Order: sequence, then structure tokens, then C-alpha cells
Amino acid sequence: MTPTLSIVIPTYNEEAAIGPLLAHLAEAGAEEIIVVDGNSADRTAEIVRSAGVRLLEMPPCRALQMNAGARASRGGALLFLHSDVRLGSGALAAIRGALCDPEVVGGNLDIVYEGGDFAAACFTGINRRRRRWGIFYGDSGIFCRRALFESLGGFLPWPILEDYEFARRLWKSGKLAFLDVPIRVSARRWKNSGLVATMWTWFLIQGLYALGMPPRRLARLYRAVR
Repeated sequence: MTPTLSIVIPTYNEEAAIGPLLAHLAEAGAEEIIVVDGNSADRTAEIVRSAGVRLLEMPPCRALQMNAGARASRGGALLFLHSDVRLGSGALAAIRGALCDPEVVGGNLDIVYEGGDFAAACFTGINRRRRRWGIFYGDSGIFCRRALFESLGGFLPWPILEDYEFARRLWKSGKLAFLDVPIRVSARRWKNSGLVATMWTWFLIQGLYALGMPPRRLARLYRAVR
């Protein structure tokens, strides 16, 4: 039996991105969408309300926002999306189809970074290779069964790398479906911060995390792009 799919979107100051994403998901046939806003200072909440989408509001912490959205949802499966993404054609059907296999506990989509330049191709290639080893992040459209999400305790309340840590636990929990359907991700991070600075920051944070530095200290190295 195919589980119903609930989409959870954490937001913070995403007035430029959230409206087009909600319209895109409605056109794609989303069954349930829940936006959990971290008390944005811009028009994010207003835009969500005007779209007729369910809105939750709470202090900003992406991990806790996603956990709250999951608790409030009704679907048997959960899909977590960032605001700056667009799903490839048939993505929701592909996720539902993958979950028809009772052995599949979750998975993600194939990241394609926008921009059409060297940086986009570089980041796209890196993510395609490392996700086969269970290394992926929230911008890849992580999905999983609700029962498993609850048994894992959801995302840890970290200010950074909460998606990576959850992905590692998901990887160890059972069979994952790495779908070939693309999820297109905005190039805004390296467009705003620069390619070299972005790559250096990512490698530095990942390396220091591997050496045991706490996420709360690592968060100081990560600059918001909104």
C-alpha cells in the first residue's frame, strides 16, 4: 500500500522563495504541505497564509521546525524540503512508488544545482557520488516513513548538520531509494559567498565535525545567505 506523503518545509526569511515553491508543489499534486516558520522578519508567513497552506510558527531552529512539522502532519511518509528547491517532473510519484517496496525505509532525490556553470556542475557531481555512501543533506529532499522517523527520534536539535546526522542514522536503518529524479537547488550560496569560500567552509565544517567539534561551535562558521 502506498503511504500518503506529507511535505514539511522549514523557513526563515524566505519571502523570495516560498511562494513559487508552494505554487510548484500544488501543481505537482502535493497531498499535504506544512510550512514551519522560524518567526521570520519578512513576509514569509504572510505569503504562506495567502497560499492557503498550513503554517506553524516557532523560534528559529531548523531541526526543531522540521520535527514540529512532522508531528503536525498526517501522512504515512514525510518529505523534507528547503525553500530554494524545485522538484523534477514526477518526483512525488517516484517517492510514493519507491515506498511501495516495504523494504525501503527512505531515500532522497538527485541534486542538480542551478547556474549552469562550473560550480554547479562541481557540486552536482560531488553530491551524486557521495550520496551512494549515505552522505547527503537536507537540500536533496530527504524522505522516510513516519514510523521510522518517530522511532529514530527525528532530527537532533542542532544548529547545523542536523540533516547530515539524520541521514547517517537513516542509512543504517534499512534500504534507501536513491532516486534519479532531479531536485533543482538554487545556486544562491556560492553566488553570494563565492565558490572557493563556500567549498572551503563546507570542507572545514565537515572536517571539524569528524574531529569531534560540537555543532554549536561549528554553526559560527556557517553564514546565512537569506
